[in-house]
Amino acid sequence: MNKLELKQLLQEGEGYKIEFKEALSNLDREMVAFANSGGGRIFIGVRDDKTVKGINITNSLKSQIQDIANHCQPPVKILFETFENILILEVREGSDKPYKCSSGFFNRLGPNSQKLHRDDIIDFFKTEGKIRFDELFNPKFDFKKQFSKEKLGRFLKLSGISNILPTHATLSNLGVAEQQEGKTLLNNAGILLFSKDLSRVYRQAAFTCALYKGVEKVDVLDRKDFNNDLLSNIEDAMIFLKKHIPVRYEMTGEARRREVYEVPLDALREAVINAAVHRDYFEKGANVMVEIFDDRIDISNPGGLPKGMTIADLGKKSVLRNPLIADLLNRADYIEKMGTGVNKMRRLMKAAGLKRPKFESAGFLTISFIRPFYSKSSEKTTPKTTQKLPRNYPETTQKILELLIKYPHISRAKLAGKIGLTEDGIKYTLNSLKKSKVIKRVGADRGGYWEVTLKR
Repeated sequence: MNKLELKQLLQEGEGYKIEFKEALSNLDREMVAFANSGGGRIFIGVRDDKTVKGINITNSLKSQIQDIANHCQPPVKILFETFENILILEVREGSDKPYKCSSGFFNRLGPNSQKLHRDDIIDFFKTEGKIRFDELFNPKFDFKKQFSKEKLGRFLKLSGISNILPTHATLSNLGVAEQQEGKTLLNNAGILLFSKDLSRVYRQAAFTCALYKGVEKVDVLDRKDFNNDLLSNIEDAMIFLKKHIPVRYEMTGEARRREVYEVPLDALREAVINAAVHRDYFEKGANVMVEIFDDRIDISNPGGLPKGMTIADLGKKSVLRNPLIADLLNRADYIEKMGTGVNKMRRLMKAAGLKRPKFESAGFLTISFIRPFYSKSSEKTTPKTTQKLPRNYPETTQKILELLIKYPHISRAKLAGKIGLTEDGIKYTLNSLKKSKVIKRVGADRGGYWEVTLKR
């Protein structure tokens, strides 16, 4: 600290990380407020009106202030700095939030320290991960009426666990149930997996799947909402994706041909499971979204990234919002290892010759997979794009011509992925259409485009 820095601080005044105090009154409130937020500095000896009064700085004063910090619950970490007759306390952001003083819980909001009331404290605990949805027990869940023994059996089979113990003992061993006054209570992880009908308990656990026309949420071509149980929601979402994603077939020399989807299904599955594991189930106004557009596939979960995580951290470290759900899906082989899903998605997309998935976090964590047959150049049109096709072509040829009209710059590989033929099959059909003068190539092979002439 020097005179120039102090002058600038005094000009700027109090803020989110700066507090002025003339004396030690209510100092513990400011300490816990900074510890509960992002940390900050307290300038003792400076009035609220920014004038410097100063304070007599002694070892006794520092000891008194340290005692105040130590009597907070848990103790607040502080560092001392002096400049002339001003004592500066640097309060570190706490690693064991929330912090409490004798007057209660406080948090920093702008230039003020505000007391947290009941609902504020609940929200704070949720945000800091002190209360986890999946570990909470729901006494309103009627075990006898709403629990599905069949779904537990399915889970045990997937997990390779013998179904030989009494049901309550098996559930207890899985960490999803406990006995209270002779009744079996399920926590939310158990409810999400083993409810007969999850929509009757938690509507916010639903998966909404939608197919749109174009690249915006305007024209909905198909929509399905799933909320049976967590495993069923994942599988139903994958069925929806399979239904609407183009697939081509490759001959492998084996009896069965190999299905190759436009976007690797395993990558999409990782994203769907990630959404199920990491969503904020306290948020009741939003669902997991699986959305198919002409140019991309978006998979989103409410809650964004857990506190402490950034987009740059993805693939490097993992913070579990719902660790019990993650553990159960790991047992059922839905998750290979904790924290490996992002790198697996990237690896699968690279192996398919596609762009890496994009990640955005702003209230929702959205993973976007760019579809290979779409590009901005595909939107370029020619004067012939308004022509209507006669209906006397074979179905496959009809589809190829429709795509050439809509996407004149589309490649053979992208046509193959869209139609479901091999590239050789596409090449044969295109050559036949060129010989018949139904289509022609304008420009070079690279950078040119198709024109549908319909001349025969």
